[in-house]
Parts: sequence; structure tokens; C-alpha cells
Amino acid sequence: MNLSKNIKELRIKNKYTQEELAEKLNVSVQTISRWETGIS
Repeated sequence: MNLSKNIKELRIKNKYTQEELAEKLNVSVQTISRWETGIS
């Protein structure tokens, strides 16, 4: 399983929005989005 898919699946499984996960990791929502789409 690739990392971007794994991040998204775990986020959804744990019922976090991208905004909530970004806040917990102290990164921007754009960063979470990039991680999930595999851009970054």
C-alpha cells in the first residue's frame, strides 16, 4: 500500500477531517491534501 493511500485511510478510519489532522500534526491543510494525493 502506498503512503498517500495509507494516510487517507487511517485519517478516515480515525474520523479526522483534514483540518483536524493538520492541527494535530501542526502542518497546513494543504500539506495533508498533498500527502493524500501523493503530490508531496
